Order: sequence, then C-alpha cells, then structure tokens
Amino acid sequence: MYVILVYDIKTTETSSRVTNGVFKVCKKFLTHVQNSVFEGDLSPVQCADLKIQLKKYLRASEDSCIMFKSNNEKWLQKEFLTEEDDKTTNLL
Repeated sequence: MYVILVYDIKTTETSSRVTNGVFKVCKKFLTHVQNSVFEGDLSPVQCADLKIQLKKYLRASEDSCIMFKSNNEKWLQKEFLTEEDDKTTNLL
C-alpha cells in the first residue's frame, strides 16, 4: 500500500527525544519528503511494524501523527506549488 505519513510533535522538555525517535523510525520505512512528511510503499506487515515502533515515541495526548493509505499510488495526484523537488522519483 502507498503511505503518506505526517506528524507534529508538541514542544516540551522531552520533545527533542520524541522528534528524533519518530524521524529515525519513519526514515527506516519511508522516504523523507519535507520536514515532518514521509511517503512510500509498504507491505501490510511493514505498515504494522511502523505503527508499533512509532507508538514507542509518540505521546498520545500531546503529539499528532496521521497516516494516509492508498492501495495504489496512481490514485494520488501530486502537485507542487513551489519549485519541484520530488524526492520519491526513481529516475536518475
């Protein structure tokens, strides 16, 4: 499945640990697109593993993390409103 994941970490005394942990977990599974935005193809097992690992860091009452899922990337239309920087392209 194609996944777009966005997160927002509330600034507190422990937020830098949370932010670094969440970023590293997301980077293991997905492509870093912009600040707190990641995207990529995951199997159902990888998706479940990603959620388990993120829950170790995310604080349910303070942070926000949204995962948009689609069965096919072609259902999504990506439009850049600024200079195009498509980090998910496979072309060299």
